[in-house]
Amino acid sequence: MSRRAEGVKMDKHDLIHELPEYREAIHRLKINDAHFARLFERYHDVDREVRRIETGIEVSSDGYIEGLKRERLWLKDQLYGLLQAQAKTAE
Repeated sequence: MSRRAEGVKMDKHDLIHELPEYREAIHRLKINDAHFARLFERYHDVDREVRRIETGIEVSSDGYIEGLKRERLWLKDQLYGLLQAQAKTAE
């Protein structure tokens, strides 16, 4: 039975929901920084895959989904660091 069927609420992990105070900076960096844009796209690809597994659309092993969640966290940390660096240069 999927987690959705069990009544578990799935949290949104997209960067706009995770870091709403950086909405404008995210948009600027996606356009102007190719490295940020690649990390951003990979973050959202991983997040979509995790959500599909958690909702029962796709099936995977526990180890596989835990690896995806670790990658998602690492990517978010990298993106957050770039956002903070950009904010400091904008001051």
